Amino acid sequence: MKVTLATHGGLAAAIRLPPKALDTDALPANAAAELAQLVAAAVAIPKEDRATRARDAMSYTITVEDGGRSTVLRQSDAAMSPAFAALLTWLKKHFEQQ
Repeated sequence: MKVTLATHGGLAAAIRLPPKALDTDALPANAAAELAQLVAAAVAIPKEDRATRARDAMSYTITVEDGGRSTVLRQSDAAMSPAFAALLTWLKKHFEQQ
């Protein structure tokens, strides 16, 4: 499984940072399993119908490629499910350690 995180907006909206990606094949088995559980929980949350906007809020796009399928999850600081927040936190910690 390949997971990509892209961030958009915020106070530095004009700065385009490249997306960060990881492949679960490169992770220890326990970390790959934890990530798979977080992804499954975030994907299971239904999309919210209304768009919530906040000035200078960050938005996040997490793309999951697994078995030839691609799933795109998009949420923002203004409206984020707990499952998406847990996945985002895990990914940020992983990328900080690299």
